[in-house]
Amino acid sequence: MSTRPVALVVGAGDYIGAAIARRFAAGGFEVCLARRTVDALKPLADEIEGSGGRAHAFPLDARDEDQTCALFDKIERTIGPLDVVVFNVGGNVNFPIRDTTSRVFRKVWEMACFAGFLTGREAAKYMVPRGRGSIFFTGATASLRGGKGYAAFAAAKFGLRALAQSMARELGPKGVHVAHVIRRRPDRHALDPRELSRDGRGAAGRRAAAAQRVELRARRAPVGREVLSSG
Repeated sequence: MSTRPVALVVGAGDYIGAAIARRFAAGGFEVCLARRTVDALKPLADEIEGSGGRAHAFPLDARDEDQTCALFDKIERTIGPLDVVVFNVGGNVNFPIRDTTSRVFRKVWEMACFAGFLTGREAAKYMVPRGRGSIFFTGATASLRGGKGYAAFAAAKFGLRALAQSMARELGPKGVHVAHVIRRRPDRHALDPRELSRDGRGAAGRRAAAAQRVELRARRAPVGREVLSSG
């Protein structure tokens, strides 16, 4: 069992999820990375380990209840008690409403909202008896307002935000902090030029650079409040 605090990032993708994982690893956490394809996590896990951190990669379809329950059980039994859980699964798609099939709408909701419920519920099951822990849900502009072609995505993100608010009010008095985090569009002057030079491919490079600078300031937020991070 680890002697370090343990963090789980569900949806440890290439940009924001990876930046969150790096930040917790740099802060001394043993980081558990979860993504649908475990092979895609290897570069990030190797990077963290190569920098002196500790990382574990797990395959996970976050929409699957059995897989999610099994992941939490495995981490708690073999690595250590979870101190922080971050839900960062996306589902950002654009479809005109007349072209949005029920299958598309349902799939986006499962990814961006239902999966968050499963992750949050399982985290709460372990954290509440201990009387401590933090659960973070990453949001988006669509968490606050709908946009043209984003009916499915906005509906799911609104739902995730409501889930986080409800959990915060329920779990805060039990010692578990819950926050919904929205990263504002970063100031272009705040981008690390070294990141841009490594990847000069326009928007992709800017996203990578901005993601490297993500800071989680949710611990300082009142229970139930959104946290806006400028990167």
